[in-house]
Amino acid sequence: MRTHLAAATAEPTAADLAGIESEWPLIAAELDLLDAEITLIYAEDHGGPTALDWRRLRRAEARVTRAADLTARTDPRRAA
Repeated sequence: MRTHLAAATAEPTAADLAGIESEWPLIAAELDLLDAEITLIYAEDHGGPTALDWRRLRRAEARVTRAADLTARTDPRRAA
């Protein structure tokens, strides 16, 4: 038995877009971190990660930390 579902809006609101825009640096930093982690996983099959692979991971982690701090400072909803 199906219950009535609320109708979804066709497009995001201006507030939705503003929220995405304000969080985009964090999203991009997390994607870079994921890419660095995947590179390390695949490096295990090819003789192990290099010093450059580890450096890339550390830098990606630092970018996520900076972006999270920036997002928390600029968006009061994420400060908690």
